[in-house]
Amino acid sequence: MPEQHAHSDKHEAHRRLIARLRQQAEDVRRITAGLDEAALAKRTVPDKWSLKDLVCHLERVQQVFDGRIQAVLAQENPAIARYDPDGDTEFEKMVARPAKDSLAAFLQSREHFAARLEKLSPAEWHRPGRHPEFPHFDVHFQVEYMGYHEAHHIYQMFQRRMPLGKMPH
Repeated sequence: MPEQHAHSDKHEAHRRLIARLRQQAEDVRRITAGLDEAALAKRTVPDKWSLKDLVCHLERVQQVFDGRIQAVLAQENPAIARYDPDGDTEFEKMVARPAKDSLAAFLQSREHFAARLEKLSPAEWHRPGRHPEFPHFDVHFQVEYMGYHEAHHIYQMFQRRMPLGKMPH
């Protein structure tokens, strides 16, 4: 029989997710620190995204997930569409900006996103939505999913940064 957790323990899990998102934004800042436009846009792995592309992808996914969360909070069990990055015109607009602007936009939007999550009640974290791939879809699941998705891309950023020189501590 699964152990029952107190309501406050669940909200502590929410706070940890928010802290993780903030830490991951700091990781992105550190990985990209000290690089100019050319370095950030360089594809250090042929046919794979550059650091700039990855920052833009993280920002775009955050926008998509934020919209989903807003829908879940505003509607009863809304249908949630899959996100397909291929052909996403908003992503293409982000990539067209200078890298420093993309990075600043990501970091600023991350802080606003985290601050909004901090204001959610425990019940709001568990409001459901209907996603075609995930049978147990709620705000908590979505934020946790976002954290793992982002961690994967931050690892890619770390790998792609190595040919560009030593990272600052």
